[in-house]
Amino acid sequence: KKKKKKKKKKKKKKKKKKKKKKKKKKKKKKKKKKKKKKKKKKKKKKKKKKKKEEEEEEEEEEEEEEEEEEEEEEEEEEEEEEEEEEEEEEEEKEEEKEEEEE
Repeated sequence: KKKKKKKKKKKKKKKKKKKKKKKKKKKKKKKKKKKKKKKKKKKKKKKKKKKKEEEEEEEEEEEEEEEEEEEEEEEEEEEEEEEEEEEEEEEEKEEEKEEEEE
């Protein structure tokens, strides 16, 4: 079950990255438009809007990073669990050997 969940999450991650790329393209277009409109008097309003948009984008990026970190942590935990299981198996084998020797 855990592995299935992981796969779904990774698919979501890929989709998010694609969205990010689209956003960057939009940003470039906006910059071009802004250069043309800079001559107009509505400079202050544009600045405020730009600032707000950038903040929102930053927040979204931070959220994505947090999600990625959480996924990495989950993977690490699973790896640790697997290692522990292996160690336990090895210990059991050693105990069996000792019993045989006695």
